[in-house]
Amino acid sequence: MIKTYLSHNNIFCSLGFDSQTVVENISNGVSGLQLFEDTSLLPLPFCASMISSEIINTEFKKIGDAPKFTKLEQMMILSLKKVIDTSEIALDERVGLIISTTKGNIDVLEKDSNFPESRAYLSELGKTIQDFFGFQNEAIVLSNACVSGVLAISAAKRFISEKKYDHIFITSGDLLTKFILSGFNSFQALSAEPCKPYDKNRIGINLGEVAASILVTSNVKNLSDDAVEILGDVTCNDANHISGPSRTGEGLFRSVRAALKEANISVSEIDYISAHGTATSFNDEMEAIAFNRIGLENTPLNSLKGYFGHTLGASGLLETIVGMKSLRQNILFSSKGFSELGVSKKINVIKTNTPKTLNTFLKTASGFGGCNTAVILKSYN
Repeated sequence: MIKTYLSHNNIFCSLGFDSQTVVENISNGVSGLQLFEDTSLLPLPFCASMISSEIINTEFKKIGDAPKFTKLEQMMILSLKKVIDTSEIALDERVGLIISTTKGNIDVLEKDSNFPESRAYLSELGKTIQDFFGFQNEAIVLSNACVSGVLAISAAKRFISEKKYDHIFITSGDLLTKFILSGFNSFQALSAEPCKPYDKNRIGINLGEVAASILVTSNVKNLSDDAVEILGDVTCNDANHISGPSRTGEGLFRSVRAALKEANISVSEIDYISAHGTATSFNDEMEAIAFNRIGLENTPLNSLKGYFGHTLGASGLLETIVGMKSLRQNILFSSKGFSELGVSKKINVIKTNTPKTLNTFLKTASGFGGCNTAVILKSYN
């Protein structure tokens, strides 16, 4: 079987425009969440992580004609360019491109947009990024709610295992728009305070925008120093409800159990869990139940939503990259906002940055429609 690795990566967000800067801010307990009172986006104050369009435009002008590209396209291209440049891989016919997003260029449908409505099609987003870099293969776009980022890793692994590609670049991104905010507000799920995943006093979700990119490859030459091997990955659907997860955590439980089987490792060999942790009562409770059912209740766990908010289809890839840095630095990053356990089952939420020898971690994600993903990653170096 062909071994597959996650290698060179980049995070472009409110905490910085490269992975190292972002992780340094996380290490120092800095959050990108702020209180916004922007009635053009939402009538009510909301807490979120956002990036100034003016700053993005300034950065993009260094590499391209900014007015020709949407905000999301600029973010994704800026992020992906750093990964392509660092990898030193020629974009020939053996190189693939995967894009993961929940809503893509949904903002072009707003009345004040300077772009045609056709740019809202996900295929157009894929073609725009493909053409900018000159990929020879058509972009593959994955949009499966909030598991899209992790699902992209699984898809890349399979394409490489089937020898369709030798290398695949993934870029993930989502924006904070009026459409997104109003949708979550209709669930009465938004918080005007920084979110508190798994905490007794949590009151709701924060949203965020980010672009994250990574190289998936079967070639061990020129791997990054934080490279990890993909040991196992599984996606399951709990078929419970369009927006509510299974109360028994069935989909997540099955995903993790099957990923452990594919990886051929035991629960005791998981050193750390990078969980989904949205700070909503249904999600947090479901995860706690699922992790208990699988025997992971004592494994150190965090949610990174207190630093970025929920970045939708990009969250899984973003949080995987931070997990890779965690393994490389042998440190467990705190689950920001957590103080007192607020779920019915025991889980070992990380309260403070903790040095620990780390080798293997589990990344999970869950999303609307009942989708659940789990991927197990092992340090290569």
